[in-house]
Amino acid sequence: MAVRHDRSQTKKSGGKTRAYRKSRKYDLGREFSSPGLGEQKVVTKDARGSTQKSVAKRSEKVNISVDGEVKNAEIESVVDNPANDNYVRRSLLTKGTIIQTSEGKARITSRPGQDGVVNATLVEE
Repeated sequence: MAVRHDRSQTKKSGGKTRAYRKSRKYDLGREFSSPGLGEQKVVTKDARGSTQKSVAKRSEKVNISVDGEVKNAEIESVVDNPANDNYVRRSLLTKGTIIQTSEGKARITSRPGQDGVVNATLVEE
């Protein structure tokens, strides 16, 4: 299914906006990949410019940076997600999500649905 990210079809005054050109292939968006908790699964997708993009579908580990060192920790649960409260119930991993790990609470700093990797920093409590 094609996802379009075009502008609004109505003006502030209530009038219709006229198209200044037809839609292009590069105007297409992509559906939300919904990366969640579970056994590691990364999918590669074709991206623009004959490159590939790694998309995390599920992840169980996180790379946590602590004082310049990087530790690999287990993700136990999703605590909070400022993007959407429903993502907490569904245990989805997006940038800014607060997760409970074996090292403590951490905030995700990477974009798992775009990078394919979950990176985080510890949160002060």
